[in-house]
Amino acid sequence: MCGISGCICSVSGLTEVAKNMATTLGHRGPDDEGIWIDEVEGVALSHRRLSILDLSPTGHQPMISRCGRYVIVFNGEIYNHLDLRCDLEKVDIVSENSSAGTEDDMNPPPQNLQQMVRGRWRGHSDTETLLAAIAAWDVEATLRRCVGMFAFALWDRKTQTLTLARDRMGEKPLDYGWQGDAFIFGSELKTLKTHPAFRSEIDRNTLNLFFRYNYIPAPYSIYKGTYKLLPGTYLQIAVNNRQAEANHAPKPYWDLKTIAEHGMNAPFTRTEREAVDELEHLISQSIRGQMLADVPVGAFLSGGIDSSTIVALMQAQSSQPVRTFTIGFYEDEYNEADHAKAVAEHLGTDHTELYVTAEEAIDVISRLPFLYDEPFADSSQIPTFLISNLAHRHVKVCLSGDGGDELFGGYNRYFWAPLVYQKFGRLPHLVRLMASRSLSKVPVAIADPIFKAVRHFQRGGWTSTYSAHKQQRFATMLDFESPEALYRNIVSQSRRPAEIVPGSTEPKTVITDPSQWIIQSEFEKSMMYLDQMSYLPDDILVKVDRAAMGVSLETRVPMLDHRIVEFAWRLPLSMKMRDGQSKWILRQVLYRHVPVEIIERPKMGFSVPISDWLRGPLKEWAEVLLDEKRIKEEGILNPEPIRDKWIAHGEGKRDWSDYLWDVLMFQTWLETKH
Repeated sequence: MCGISGCICSVSGLTEVAKNMATTLGHRGPDDEGIWIDEVEGVALSHRRLSILDLSPTGHQPMISRCGRYVIVFNGEIYNHLDLRCDLEKVDIVSENSSAGTEDDMNPPPQNLQQMVRGRWRGHSDTETLLAAIAAWDVEATLRRCVGMFAFALWDRKTQTLTLARDRMGEKPLDYGWQGDAFIFGSELKTLKTHPAFRSEIDRNTLNLFFRYNYIPAPYSIYKGTYKLLPGTYLQIAVNNRQAEANHAPKPYWDLKTIAEHGMNAPFTRTEREAVDELEHLISQSIRGQMLADVPVGAFLSGGIDSSTIVALMQAQSSQPVRTFTIGFYEDEYNEADHAKAVAEHLGTDHTELYVTAEEAIDVISRLPFLYDEPFADSSQIPTFLISNLAHRHVKVCLSGDGGDELFGGYNRYFWAPLVYQKFGRLPHLVRLMASRSLSKVPVAIADPIFKAVRHFQRGGWTSTYSAHKQQRFATMLDFESPEALYRNIVSQSRRPAEIVPGSTEPKTVITDPSQWIIQSEFEKSMMYLDQMSYLPDDILVKVDRAAMGVSLETRVPMLDHRIVEFAWRLPLSMKMRDGQSKWILRQVLYRHVPVEIIERPKMGFSVPISDWLRGPLKEWAEVLLDEKRIKEEGILNPEPIRDKWIAHGEGKRDWSDYLWDVLMFQTWLETKH
């Protein structure tokens, strides 16, 4: 896990530019740094290293291939790199005999294959393996063979081509863009901003997307001319054809839409027992690869299905107690620490928990603009940072259970959205609109006590906490014309973001572009697909990556091994959701290791009481940022609807905390973006 950056440009002082870009990513790589410059071609590569594999100098980056043709900066892990080495040692690599630079830069080719095999490896880093694989098989073929999470930049000195690549599910970030004649890239936006050609011009259309979803979906970024590389793609820029290549779209080497449709057309047909066996094998295999490190490894543990499954299968493969970490809150309805402790005690892990106060959690807010670089408003970013900060004191790598909800039907909306569409979709639109308005008028002060008295909404085996806030969200969702429109309502923080960002137009995303949707007949699968395409990589994985790397902690996500993703799409819906129970097949794996009674409880999520905080300890802070005069002078947002909702929230008429948190995170980011 590292930080990478670089550019192709003609600015003077390229070495200094590269050093500055690297310095901004020190939190992602505190152990080592390096730059590589080609002054003639105007190419710079920068690297900050968090040493996980091969802690010796042979793992230093930027790294040059043995043939001298390629130079790479790499962020992430290739979990099957030892298998790739075995494959490479069986192949006579013709490209090893090619040459692309000066004799000072390159090693002479070996005289025969045996000499080449014996002398190839300088160390045991996966970066060196990746370079050798690219020299042997080319970029796309290598990407298809790799199992891992990664983002890298590769300079081909022979063809004078820069390649950027990102892992299949988008675990590792990579931003890029043209600023004038300069092409700039990096792990985070802050490193792009240090380049002298960068212009920090806010893209109002992208800001529109932020206020709809509370995150900015790829490929967009908050700045004009800057983009996120899409998961499962690579982009190539040729120095001698810059402007033509600037308009080329990234090329996919793995496509979730194709994977999903192929899986549904070739479903798993063996027994349920065999399906459970296969899933346990795949997750165990993924964990085995992801436990490979030359530094201490641990795991986040919430006590829920996903993290408990990961920890159980880690402990099954470890001769020593696995290090596990949990954050606890003193407010019972937000606290999962007791559940995590019960799982840890049963499995015999070396468990660490830390209870934090509201004041300690609130203190994190001032760090959020630096961590996330652009507006980002998933409030669970706060506990995610806190647990990352706890874990990094003890380990350098942590495994997480993210991805289980999207792959195996874990979100409550997968249950009730089809019911809403089935029951209410038949009603005339006018009737649904009247019902929506009536529900919206019920004050939180009246509705909340009722829902707190009746805590569980139960259907079959499915149990979920319910609240006045969710009732009000439900009211806004009744205006739909299709399942996809209903889903969009569900995931929208603001139904009309152009009211907040005047003069903006909402760009297309996978959620609004029918050409990117899968062909299927089950609404649940459609939602899972859209979540995997946008919410998972652009919210969940961004949240975890930035929070963890902010304290120099590497996170790994075993559920997102592409072989598990491909298997999950072959499973019938009945193996994911059954009798109102989510993640049925994943539960069967977990129950082999942890008793049912320890696990079964309502789904809580990983959240903090933002709604209450905005009426209490955060009220004065929010009042300053939401001041009508201030917003009007900034000239970006429309202050009137914001002010109306702030007043209504403070008076307890409606719970507008999600909406207001979006505005506050933008205002906080805007205040510090320079």
